[in-house]
Amino acid sequence: MKAMILAAGKGTRVRPLTYELPKPMIPILGKPVMAYLIEHLAQHQIKDVMVNVSYLHEKIQQYFGDGHRFGVNIGYSFEGDIDNGKIVPSPVGSAGGMRKIQDFGGFFDETTIVICGDAIIDLDITKAVAEHKQKGALVSLVAKEVPTDKVSGYGIVVTDDAGKIISFQEKPTQQEARSNLASTGIYIFEPEALNLIPSGSTFDIGSDLFPLLVERNLPFYAINHPFNWIDIGLVSDYWLVMQQVMRGEVPSMPMPGTQIKPGVWVGLNVHIDWEHTSIEGPVYLGSGVRVDKGTQIIGPSWISNGCHIQRGGRVVRSVLFEYTRVGQDYTFEDMIVCGEYCVDKSGRMMHVDDDACDLIWSDAREKVIYPMNYAHARL
Repeated sequence: MKAMILAAGKGTRVRPLTYELPKPMIPILGKPVMAYLIEHLAQHQIKDVMVNVSYLHEKIQQYFGDGHRFGVNIGYSFEGDIDNGKIVPSPVGSAGGMRKIQDFGGFFDETTIVICGDAIIDLDITKAVAEHKQKGALVSLVAKEVPTDKVSGYGIVVTDDAGKIISFQEKPTQQEARSNLASTGIYIFEPEALNLIPSGSTFDIGSDLFPLLVERNLPFYAINHPFNWIDIGLVSDYWLVMQQVMRGEVPSMPMPGTQIKPGVWVGLNVHIDWEHTSIEGPVYLGSGVRVDKGTQIIGPSWISNGCHIQRGGRVVRSVLFEYTRVGQDYTFEDMIVCGEYCVDKSGRMMHVDDDACDLIWSDAREKVIYPMNYAHARL
């Protein structure tokens, strides 16, 4: 059993979080999404993992390396070119990326689970693969029902009574959708399926390969097992996910750090004026965080490493990325602060140069000592 993680996309729907991070590196409880996936694969004794990379590929490769600290072997397939000495990302589609790997070294020589690198799952992979084999599938798709008003964000399938997929729609409108059974971005491939993917061309699993499987009436099945699936399709999803995991609604994802009082977790070397500060959990304060007197933090709130909440500052149900400074007597409520950008819980994005918004902040990183973003919001 082998694995393939799809990690070459730009993550345009979750900007600005992906302006400086590839989507698989977006942190949940301080750890990249893709790290949870690799740990889950290792738990099911899957040791050989290929990852296709393109956009900001170096951040993925620098973090995960060869995989030994996760108990797996990780290889990478870069999709792009060198132009005038510069690396230029050029994704070739999810299926095209797999065919490129196969043409290069024949990696896919046994049953392979294929997972999108931007979701967290607790699927019983061993059980899913057993069903895949029992049905004699060439390709299986792990599916899950979604609300009808969300179907346009997913590949939608219709199956017969045996679970064979007889219709596949890639991100249909709500009116066009023939069901609400959605692809979770988890697939099981037999090596022969790679022969259907043309070499040297851009080819997508959902848009190209799956409709081809249906058209040719090949053994293409849906697996519909109950499992937790945390999908970060939009920035608003990210805010909601952080709220859920901090409230303890995902038992497999405990809070990191040390719990120093009910609902409050901290990293190392945190400076807090406890006597003059109000903190209502669940709240996490990362290593090196400073919280001045007269401040208020209301959870669920995640305050990343190196942040500074100045006197009178308020953080309410918000996520602050590393080295964010909340100015004196200013408030962030239901916000994600990421570099030069703020995003509210509905996904409305505000930049430092946006004069029309209610928030004001500037990027003032200290290059030599400790980087800091200055973030201010009017009360």
